[in-house]
Amino acid sequence: MTINIRRVTVEEFENFANLPENEDRLFEFIGGEIIEVPSNPYTSEISILIAGALLTFVRKHKLGHVTGEAGGYQVQGERYAPDVAFISNVKQPKLARQGYNPNPPDLAVEVVSPSDRKQKLTIKISNYLAAGTVVWVVYPDTKEIQIHAPRQAVQVLTTDDMLNGGRVLPDFTLAVADIFPDEEE
Repeated sequence: MTINIRRVTVEEFENFANLPENEDRLFEFIGGEIIEVPSNPYTSEISILIAGALLTFVRKHKLGHVTGEAGGYQVQGERYAPDVAFISNVKQPKLARQGYNPNPPDLAVEVVSPSDRKQKLTIKISNYLAAGTVVWVVYPDTKEIQIHAPRQAVQVLTTDDMLNGGRVLPDFTLAVADIFPDEEE
């Protein structure tokens, strides 16, 4: 059986996302498709744990902005809502007040939930990398984090490892075990 998926333009996506009935819903524009962004409490908690550590570090060093899943970004002509993102003051001193931020983040964190489609995640990672964004892909089921950085091999971390900010956030560190709530003592 063949399923026909209607591709839309960025303009059609933005018109749809801005409809009054969609005011409290979150969408991404990936590969010409409109994707509603679902979540669940567990992946949301993981996102908050990462966001909290990043926010504390970024604020302390006055480096820029940390956003959650409601903070969307324009990336390679598409529209993404990473679970957590960092954008430096150097790249953009003030965040957009409406719509999707016009610049891609320096760091995007994608916490994989059961409803995420692998093909769409692959497209997002490719576009993030093309835009110069580092991507942390968090897999709650296996308690692993994949680090995707432009022009570098993928690095896989487990609960025995320390996550670091690399070139984007030098000196930032976080124990991977601290990211997964059921791993904490």
